[in-house]
Amino acid sequence: MNKEWIEVTIVTTSEAVEAVSGIFYNVDVKGISILDSEDVEFKKKNESDWDYFDESLLNIKSGAVVKAYFKQDETFNEKLEYIKKKIDDLDKVGLDKGEGFITVAKVNEEDWENNWKKYYKSTKIGENIVVKPIWEEYNKKDDEIVLELDPGMAFGTGTHETTRMCIKALEKYVDNDAIVFDIGTGSGILSIAAAKLGAKNVVGVDLDPVAVASAKKNVDFNKIDNIEILHGNLMEVVKGKADIVVANIIADIILLLSKDVEKFIVPGGKFISSGIILDRKDEIINKLEDCGFRIDEVNIEGEWTCIVASLL
Repeated sequence: MNKEWIEVTIVTTSEAVEAVSGIFYNVDVKGISILDSEDVEFKKKNESDWDYFDESLLNIKSGAVVKAYFKQDETFNEKLEYIKKKIDDLDKVGLDKGEGFITVAKVNEEDWENNWKKYYKSTKIGENIVVKPIWEEYNKKDDEIVLELDPGMAFGTGTHETTRMCIKALEKYVDNDAIVFDIGTGSGILSIAAAKLGAKNVVGVDLDPVAVASAKKNVDFNKIDNIEILHGNLMEVVKGKADIVVANIIADIILLLSKDVEKFIVPGGKFISSGIILDRKDEIINKLEDCGFRIDEVNIEGEWTCIVASLL
């Protein structure tokens, strides 16, 4: 007999998808599926890069639906109250939660596995990198770099604009001598990408122990031995300096990082920051310039910005 699981669905905005996913991962979620209208538009414009397309996604005209799956146990009601409070608080960090509408339903094990896994297929990002779920087969082309990922463990699957832009920036700037720090590593996708692009050494850091465990597993899937995944704050657990620091988080955290991150970057090194909603682009640029950075690139996809800056 199949086990019963609880499916929590939140109707939100594309802007808030990362934050909503992060809320779920703070309460021991077992899997997430994201149906984002912006991703649908990306797929429609880049059909050759996708080997799967679910027409039902077209029913989402705007915004996003995030579904999360939990074991049914005595702690669930407490988790649900935490989720509701955190969703209500999103506006306090400058994010539009949209409807913020929450529903709860029971599903069996087979249903929830199919619900989140079917939306993750091998995806080409940038020039050469392909993100491949660990359960799928993929015929690698000669010039491709394949990242093995279990997207159900922590946020960061490669489908979101912010992740794509960060990976494209890493493709451009990582070389064989590069030391890379990945701040807010999530699933470890950017750390793994940097290592597979030839970085000499990579350190991924996250405050969330669930993300740290997930990133470590994904590193193991890729059989990489030059990545260190650490639990904690950049300022407290990382030693030394990097040629590249990448942070795919949110604008408010990047503002806080900007004044201290230069301590962790060699002169001339790059700070790649994303997770920045378009409306806050100029605010981040001004802060980085005030903190001694030169802006090299400002890249935009949809409502999101990725900024590449050099330390003067």
